[in-house]
Amino acid sequence: MKTLKQLNVDKVTAAIEADAGQALPGLREALTEAQSGQFAQTHTPAQIAKRRGRPVGSTQAVTKEAVKLRLDADVLAALRASGDGWQTRINDTLRASLALSGKVKAHPAG
Repeated sequence: MKTLKQLNVDKVTAAIEADAGQALPGLREALTEAQSGQFAQTHTPAQIAKRRGRPVGSTQAVTKEAVKLRLDADVLAALRASGDGWQTRINDTLRASLALSGKVKAHPAG
């Protein structure tokens, strides 16, 4: 770890890119992250689930099924623009709507 702290990012980047014969996008940033110790961070399942927009600590009793669904382009763009977890939020929205009409059971608050 001490060796990485003393790493000259500019020299190492230049050497690697010279060896590759081309510029490598993101190389300098990756070396800087490694130097700061970010490369060895530990991620728990809860952190990963949270980053992916899934409820932390929840378990799915029923597996989800992949379907092909046609949506209006503007609706799809708005959903995707809402960030990671947009497909899960679509499922939650549909479930809430169907629960209001009594067609499915609402998920308990998790």
